Amino acid sequence: MEGLLEIKGLKTYFFTEAGVVKAVDGIDFQVGKDESVGLVGESGSGKTVTGLSVFRIVPQPGKIISGSIIFEGEDLLTKSEEEMRRIRGRKISMTFQDPTTSLDPLYTVGDQLAEVIKEHQRELSKKEAMEKATKLIEMVGISEPRIRVNEYPHELSGGMKQRIAIARALASGPSLLFADEPTTNLDVTVQAQVLELIKDLREKQKMSLVMITHDMGIVAEMTQRVQVLYAGMVAEVGETHSLFKRPQHPYTEALLQAVPRIDKRKELRVIPGNIPNLINPPTGCRFHPRCPYAKEICKEKVPQLELTDKGHLSACHLWRDLSLSGA
Repeated sequence: MEGLLEIKGLKTYFFTEAGVVKAVDGIDFQVGKDESVGLVGESGSGKTVTGLSVFRIVPQPGKIISGSIIFEGEDLLTKSEEEMRRIRGRKISMTFQDPTTSLDPLYTVGDQLAEVIKEHQRELSKKEAMEKATKLIEMVGISEPRIRVNEYPHELSGGMKQRIAIARALASGPSLLFADEPTTNLDVTVQAQVLELIKDLREKQKMSLVMITHDMGIVAEMTQRVQVLYAGMVAEVGETHSLFKRPQHPYTEALLQAVPRIDKRKELRVIPGNIPNLINPPTGCRFHPRCPYAKEICKEKVPQLELTDKGHLSACHLWRDLSLSGA
């Protein structure tokens, strides 16, 4: 598969008064052209910070310390802010967890979409930009687009706001979309509609997708390949079906066993403990304090990603010895 995005050795730290938070601590990550990849893990695992790093919009006191972010053959970390403004939205876009906070309550949705359109197509008149905005609203499945284009965010339902956020992200036809927890705060029916919309638009526009989520059900539905993050580091990478069927890391197994299944009458497992403090993370494998299989080597030595099968990588000292169960 032809490569589109390749992250190598990315480290993004937050310099707080309490100490240095190693939010992303040396991850590698790839996305191919026309590929959908899941970036999965609990809150605090580094998923969203990875996305923000690609866009070079890490909030203060965060800073990208090292690594490379190669997009279409060029390192985004060497680009000026002016060059990044031309790339954001036009080539890479992102939808954020809560569309309520990303939409301006003082402007109509049409004005907000038209602003993005004109940013990358400055030759268009305001009327032409508004016409494109109306078509975008129709494209994301909102009825009566000519009425909705003149409405304010507070007049829309949560599902409509999320669709508008998706429309804005797709306004300039990007080749790569980061969708950060796009179904947060939506009811189950609307969640399914939003996911179906993203899947449909991705296929129609031949666009690559990075689905950032903690929900393994969404990963199964939306992605071809999965990257599991834990405490700022990569735990496992694999083709989605293979990873669900035969996980090669205890953390992935734990995530899968916490997914409700109507076809399996077994008790859900809860992962004991919490994501560790990333100012002073555990020695060795960062998952070892919560891992039921941990041995002495897990406490002492940081595991490296190893090829366990074709296209499948695991950062676990014990993967050869464990018989882990999938979904």
